[in-house]
Amino acid sequence: MKIVSIISLIGAATAFVSEPGQRSVAQNSALYAGKTIAVFGASGLTAQECVYQALKDGDKVVGLTRNPSKLVIPKGSGGADADKPLSDPNLTVIGGDVTNPADVAKVFETPIDGVIVALGGKTSDVGDTMLTDGTNNIISAMKEKGVKRLAVVTSIGAGDSKDQAPFAFKLLMMTVMKKIFNDKNNQEKAVEASGLEYCIVRPGGLTVDPPTGVINVIDGEAGSIPRADVAQFCLGAVKDDDFQYIGKCPCISSVGGTSWTKDRSKAARGEMA
Repeated sequence: MKIVSIISLIGAATAFVSEPGQRSVAQNSALYAGKTIAVFGASGLTAQECVYQALKDGDKVVGLTRNPSKLVIPKGSGGADADKPLSDPNLTVIGGDVTNPADVAKVFETPIDGVIVALGGKTSDVGDTMLTDGTNNIISAMKEKGVKRLAVVTSIGAGDSKDQAPFAFKLLMMTVMKKIFNDKNNQEKAVEASGLEYCIVRPGGLTVDPPTGVINVIDGEAGSIPRADVAQFCLGAVKDDDFQYIGKCPCISSVGGTSWTKDRSKAARGEMA
C-alpha cells in the first residue's frame, strides 16, 4: 500500500444471484481484469468493502480518505483477517479531503476506469454540504479526465425513495437526520445532472455481516443488506459495460425479492436483437 500524505444509511424486487457455471455481477475477475477503480471515502465501512473486493478481483484501487490509518480489512468479507491493516501492491491510498479540489485531482493523476463514491461522517464533523461539495469536485475531475462510469452510495429514503424507508427511519429523516438527508438529496441531484454514466445506489439498513451473494432491487419497503453486498453492486456498476442500472437509482436489500440472473443479451439492454 502506498500512502500519499495530504489530508458511508444509510414489494416487488429483482435479485442478483448465481447460477451453476455463472457468476453474479462483479464477481468474475477474468471478465474485468486490469481495471483501476477510484474509491472516495475509502476508510468508511462500505468503501472498505469496495476496496477489498476490488483488490481480490485483481483490480488496482486508488482511495481517498481523511483517515488513511482507518482503512482496514472489512468485517464482512475479511473473515479472520478483519480489522487488520489493508495493504496491497495494487492499492494507493491518498490522505485528503474530498471538498478540496486539489486533493481530489491527485486521485486522477492515475488513469481511472471507474469511480465509487461512498462518503460518510457526521455533519457536525464534516459540515452540512460535504456530500454535495465533494461529489461536485469528483464530477468535475472525472469530466476533465474523461472518466465516465460512476457509482454513488446514498441511502434508502433519499430522492424519490422516501416511501421505501421504514416508518421509524422516516421519523429520523425528518428530525435528527434532516441535515444529512438534505445533503444526500442535493448530492443525488448533482449526480443526475452530471451527464456521466452513473448509478445512484440506495441501500436499506446496512450491516457488517458476511456477503449473502443476493442483492434485491426493491420497489417497495427495503430491508437490511450487508455492506459487502452493496460493494459488490457498486463494483458491478463501474466495471460492467452492460450494467442494467446505469442512469438509475436502485434501492437494494438482501431481504425478500425473486431471483434474477444477469442477462447479457441485447434485449435485456433495450437494444434490437
